[in-house]
Amino acid sequence: MTDPFPPEVVEQIAHHMNGDHADDNVLIVRGLGGADNATAARMSGMDADGMDFLAAVGGIEVPIRIPFSARLTERRQVRAEAVRMYQEACSALGIPPRH
Repeated sequence: MTDPFPPEVVEQIAHHMNGDHADDNVLIVRGLGGADNATAARMSGMDADGMDFLAAVGGIEVPIRIPFSARLTERRQVRAEAVRMYQEACSALGIPPRH
């Protein structure tokens, strides 16, 4: 099976997540990754099973992995999973989603 997420695709997705959704990344690691005190977070990688973040917690970068709800096989599935993670994180934190 061909890897649906070669390094250049992961880099493009990370660039988008970190550039356009930096605040969402923080909510995701707070709500789903157990990093309640995270002040920043950036997507650092991903594969078919989950997304990796580096979260700033107490001045230290902490690696956090958030699993997808199912194994992804296509790039177009990533957006839906990122939205799901954001919405679940907002729910876990008791805040209304902005989008």
